[in-house]
Amino acid sequence: MSKQAEILSSLTDLFNKINYYYRPQMEKVFPELSLSEIESIEIIAILEYPNVTKLAEALYVTRGAISKVTKKLLKKGLIESFKSPDNKKEIYFRLTQAGSEINNRHEAMHQKFLKEDEIVFEDLSEKESQVILNFLEKYNNHLDKTIRNTLKS
Repeated sequence: MSKQAEILSSLTDLFNKINYYYRPQMEKVFPELSLSEIESIEIIAILEYPNVTKLAEALYVTRGAISKVTKKLLKKGLIESFKSPDNKKEIYFRLTQAGSEINNRHEAMHQKFLKEDEIVFEDLSEKESQVILNFLEKYNNHLDKTIRNTLKS
């Protein structure tokens, strides 16, 4: 097996295990929400003037998929839509109080997960951490570029 295949296989295995371990915990805490709804809430909290296009780009899904998710979140009262005084045509989203509470609980879960996994990372040297981060940044940039080019086609 080539180094590339071995690394990609290990990454796939890692992400599958992360999903297997953490997903049921998320579903237990947020039984009324799908993971795409939770991710959308997280991104709405982060982005400045989030709209369908920005959300789709941030989550690597279609605008149609985001439209469905935002309709559900609007119906559940977790987000609200608004228009900017500068742009009366574009529709933006923001979290309601209930949406902010969900986002805070979600962030607390992430902090819990980080704490649980700390033992793996505390033994990494600064150099090892930097090598991993450099690789992940390079690979993420490559995938971003490839995805953007594919979407343009």
